[in-house]
Amino acid sequence: MDTKTIDALFTPETLQQLFPKERSNEFFDALFGDASEGAYDIELAYNGTDGKSITLELRLHERPGCCLACNLTQGLPQVFTRHPVINVAGVVEAVDKMLAGHARCQEWSLGRTEQRRKEMHLIPLIIRLDN
Repeated sequence: MDTKTIDALFTPETLQQLFPKERSNEFFDALFGDASEGAYDIELAYNGTDGKSITLELRLHERPGCCLACNLTQGLPQVFTRHPVINVAGVVEAVDKMLAGHARCQEWSLGRTEQRRKEMHLIPLIIRLDN
């Protein structure tokens, strides 16, 4: 599958279906017992493909009145890798289905937390493809 075809798959609507906005509250409810305790909302974004891998991003957006501190987000890749509500493996499975056999998702990994702005951090999700 060529890069333009892959790029066209990841519309804002598709990304919203892969990782619904409600998942942030579900995550904090599971973690703290109260969704309002969360300091950020999580959004799935598409950051491109080189034909050998797809890079998505879990973007952490600071909630009003909260602080998105680096020490709060640095350990998240390890947590997100295995947390059943975040379900990164399920996201990768859904991406594999979207590719409809033109390419296959192989292994995936979450990169280190990056601070893009004070109020937005991101965690790259790199999915290696087998064409």
